[in-house]
Amino acid sequence: GPERTAAALGGALERLAALDPAQARLVELRFFGGLSVEEAASTLGVSTATAGRDFRSARAFLARELGAA
Repeated sequence: GPERTAAALGGALERLAALDPAQARLVELRFFGGLSVEEAASTLGVSTATAGRDFRSARAFLARELGAA
């Protein structure tokens, strides 16, 4: 159910944060904060290109983690 999905996502985000705190923060800003890539980049003080690249990498990591769950 949704609770299990949320728990799985939370665990995957914790693992991402342990590897790359900036990527985890970016995911939080995008998913939970509703920010665009541009807004998240500005908040984190990085370029839009860096934020976009990091977000794609983070999404791939989370998809692998959730696929393995």
